[in-house]
Amino acid sequence: MKKKFNVTGLCIPSIHYMVDTSSKIDYIIRKYVEEGAYFTINRARQYGKTTTLELLYQRLSIENIVLDISFEGREDYFTSFTTFAAGLFYSFSNGLKNNYPELAKIFETRPDAQLPLQDLSGRITQLCARAGKPVILMVDEVDKAANNQIFLAFLGLLRDKYIEQQKGRALTFHSVILAGVHDIKNLRSHIRPEDAHSYNSPWNIAADFDLDMSFDADGIAGMLKDYENNHATGMEVPVIAQYIYDYTGGYPFLVSRICQLVDKNGKIWTREGITEAVKCILTETNPLFDDLLKKLADYPELKSMLYDVLFRGQVYPYNPDNAEIRIAAMFGLIKERMGQVEVANRIFETRLYNYFLSEDLMHGGGNQAGDTSQFVRDGYLDMDMVVRKFVDYYTEVYADDDVKFLEENGRRLFLLYLKPIINGTGNYYIEARTRNLKRTDIVVDYHGRQYIIELKIWHGNEYNRHGEEQLADYLEGYGLKKGYLVSFCFNKNKEVGVRTVSCSGKTIVEAVV
Repeated sequence: MKKKFNVTGLCIPSIHYMVDTSSKIDYIIRKYVEEGAYFTINRARQYGKTTTLELLYQRLSIENIVLDISFEGREDYFTSFTTFAAGLFYSFSNGLKNNYPELAKIFETRPDAQLPLQDLSGRITQLCARAGKPVILMVDEVDKAANNQIFLAFLGLLRDKYIEQQKGRALTFHSVILAGVHDIKNLRSHIRPEDAHSYNSPWNIAADFDLDMSFDADGIAGMLKDYENNHATGMEVPVIAQYIYDYTGGYPFLVSRICQLVDKNGKIWTREGITEAVKCILTETNPLFDDLLKKLADYPELKSMLYDVLFRGQVYPYNPDNAEIRIAAMFGLIKERMGQVEVANRIFETRLYNYFLSEDLMHGGGNQAGDTSQFVRDGYLDMDMVVRKFVDYYTEVYADDDVKFLEENGRRLFLLYLKPIINGTGNYYIEARTRNLKRTDIVVDYHGRQYIIELKIWHGNEYNRHGEEQLADYLEGYGLKKGYLVSFCFNKNKEVGVRTVSCSGKTIVEAVV
């Protein structure tokens, strides 16, 4: 069977191109399973949790008995304690019958109707006593049960047996691995959102799962080498791997989806081919982005925080005790960088920008740039024209607006102007390293060419010269000879207009509005 890239369900090494995660599997086994830990692999949607469990199963089942179950499609388990115990009896028996038929018989009779959980506990003890080797329980899709009191009772049972085993008074599972989005140790806040500060969960025995499950550029390169060995496209593997990583931050679904789209669209493994794939992702509907938008609707404080970070350069210390920050991190929307909140990757960031801008456009009218064809010359973007026309537009529409409003919304106003011009052909993203209240850099990809536009608030000639030097250094890093500097000046005697200057061998088109 010909190998392919996969973004749905389980990934299998023999039929799918995959990043090699064997070192991560080794780490999980060594640090958690061998030490008898109970833990949750809680990561965002489409982060490879199910595939990780399958790889763990294959490794662990060599020397252990592994009960591998999922709560996906098991809603009927949670109608009562009796049906829950009966459901687990069925799952355990079914998982044991092929290799351990004698052990499977432990769960063949129905649970005690009066004391179903106690009966379940006793049979788990029987299994572990008769197994002759460690027994490990793995449960996928625990979010399907995470808002159910019956599931909490099951976690309590596991906790009590774990503690009794630590005392040497009982036998139970050597290790328990749960997989889901939510941090099961904080289940109570998921069950009762009106009581978001209560964290009384029976899973408080669980070890913290601190493994970074994102892909790095080297791992992506290994997957691309496998692909290149089969297809001989001539791609520069390290360059393309880094470019994919720069857009995705190593988010597993996004990495595989970019590769899948490039493979589908003629195997153009170049920067332009990757950019085209990103453009498709930014406009498609998929469960990951549907879930992202649902979180914004469910958590308005989270939505407000992300808006402030993106458009106002607001700095939020990364404090996981803050409910909005903890929720955003759990859903994979943000990450910590130098102690501050940062959107997890460029694709999420641009999708969020597009979402917020579309809301503004819905409320503020149509295409503010007018006829966008005037900004394209010979198939390429005329950024000089974009900047000059923005100065005219801004001066006409916003010159008399409140200064505080303009200071906070200059970036949003420029992006509202820019987006219709590049929409459908180019992409843009905000360089997170330079985004703050005073300065931000926008990187535009258009038909394989890049344009750097720095936005800043005017703070005098000396600050402006420093900004020119910063932009020149930034252009050097991108291998570009020309950049753009747009300054929002609120002095009464300001000189509005556009000029071209030279700095450190770079050409800078400067606009003051």
